[in-house]
Amino acid sequence: MTAGVPCQSWSIAGKNLGFDDDRGQLWNDTLYLLNKVRPKAFIFENVKGLSDPRNQKALDYILLRIKQAGYHAQKFVLNAYDYGVPQTRVRIYIIGFRDEKFIKRLQLPKPFPGEVRLNDVLDSKIDMVCEDGLDTRPRWSLSCNEKGFNDYFLFNDLRNGATTIHSWDIIDTTEREKQICYLLLSNRRKRDYGELDGNPLSLEHFQALDNTIQRQELETLVWKHILKPVDYIYEIEHKEEVDDAIEQFVISLGKGCLLNVDNLKVNREVKMRKIDVHEVLSELARRRVIRCVETRYDFKNTKISTGLAGINRIFLPSSKIYPTLVASDTNDFVATVPIDADTIEEYRREFMERVYRPRNYRRITQSEACRIQGFPENYILPPTRPRWMKLIGNSVAVPVIKILANAVVGTGVFDKVEDNVVAKKEKKPTSGSIRQLDFFATLREFPKNIVENAVPEFLQHEHQKQEPDIDIIC
Repeated sequence: MTAGVPCQSWSIAGKNLGFDDDRGQLWNDTLYLLNKVRPKAFIFENVKGLSDPRNQKALDYILLRIKQAGYHAQKFVLNAYDYGVPQTRVRIYIIGFRDEKFIKRLQLPKPFPGEVRLNDVLDSKIDMVCEDGLDTRPRWSLSCNEKGFNDYFLFNDLRNGATTIHSWDIIDTTEREKQICYLLLSNRRKRDYGELDGNPLSLEHFQALDNTIQRQELETLVWKHILKPVDYIYEIEHKEEVDDAIEQFVISLGKGCLLNVDNLKVNREVKMRKIDVHEVLSELARRRVIRCVETRYDFKNTKISTGLAGINRIFLPSSKIYPTLVASDTNDFVATVPIDADTIEEYRREFMERVYRPRNYRRITQSEACRIQGFPENYILPPTRPRWMKLIGNSVAVPVIKILANAVVGTGVFDKVEDNVVAKKEKKPTSGSIRQLDFFATLREFPKNIVENAVPEFLQHEHQKQEPDIDIIC
């Protein structure tokens, strides 16, 4: 049995609601099916976030339920990059057996990172010499070249680094404006300014850091679309005029007569009830139930994955690793020309002049996405990019699953033929080959009673048809 429940409940990209998210509850359905189907072995997969300390209780609960079902399991946190693809894709895998002796026999092969690089899977390989970089980082970090420079450039205003490109690097700004931007960048994550990972600063905050800063300077950066004003603190004036239950709940979260936007955003019940904080506050302000008493300033682009001007990251052909493919696609690109330099200043200048400004970069193609995920490049997928990217991004890395499956088979758990299932001798596929399967055709190979006892009613109905109406890619 294999399963991978939706990841949003446990991912750092989600709201971290865990079992309080309906999608997180699908773990209970998975464990229910484990009890009903009673397979000899199982492989469960999910995002690394499930193994993070913040979700430790949830993971302990899942492992306890597995144990209560009579199974013996181990968890592994593995990166696809270590097993044959040029992609950093860290996932947790839970492998279990009915019989304890098989979990004791389970052995995974040693990692073999870096055997496939990004340039190896590009449709048009770029002639270049790829030398090993400084491997002082964890295996699942993105790569750097032999000189220690990152093999990619990151476009955002929320972090800083040698290969980070900011809004003020691509928009005409003065040195003074750059200094103000760096002042916000270096202070917005401090707890003195709020509860979030990044907090806007008021004019008073800026002036406490540099008393020469004037509001007009901040407004000029707003006009240049680098900063944005944020209504941050509201005063409650007429709460007796509120009848709507959601609005009453939001107002009840105020401290005294004040509502702090960030306090509302971190409130767990607000997340669980899927309340749009800004929408509610805007409506209350429109009716003059509340009024803004403090405006702050933040960067206009505050979502790292969105990047700047439609670009999140541009990877050089020399890169060992491409970032995790996701269902929603990303604003990640691949440079079509290599660059080289001896200093980081020259490296940045080379990138801007040879890659960014002449637009020598592109998105990955469908065949490249397949190779990055470990699928054959001719794997049958829908024609439009959003549809095939959704399937590829939601999938698992094929080489990792193959290794895990081989490890499970290697324990001998399937050596004995049981349950009246007739074993068929088939031609063994060559090493590394992958077949695209028709799920219902696979079911039809089994005796009727086995299928009916093992699958839900709608699959039994489809099994009886000569030609199924639904095509499923396994």
